Amino acid sequence: TNMKKLLLIVGTIALTSCTYKPVIDTAGRSGTFNENKADQITNDLQHCKQVAKENTNLLRNISSWMLSETMESRYQVLYKNCLKNRGHSVLN
Repeated sequence: TNMKKLLLIVGTIALTSCTYKPVIDTAGRSGTFNENKADQITNDLQHCKQVAKENTNLLRNISSWMLSETMESRYQVLYKNCLKNRGHSVLN
């Protein structure tokens, strides 16, 4: 039924968001920074994960995922952008 399909989609998105693990090239750097920022990676991962959690809810996550050409949830986009803005080279 449609309800089962919707629950499956919602569950998949929720699991995908919670299990997103950014792949960082710690030898690389973003084009906006002159030096490698890998020495801050542990703190930045924790900070960006928290920022993404605090600024995401299930409805926004689902709508972002459904509208995204890359099938990324809002959580993933926020997490990735936060890391990139802190100077990390995010590969996924």
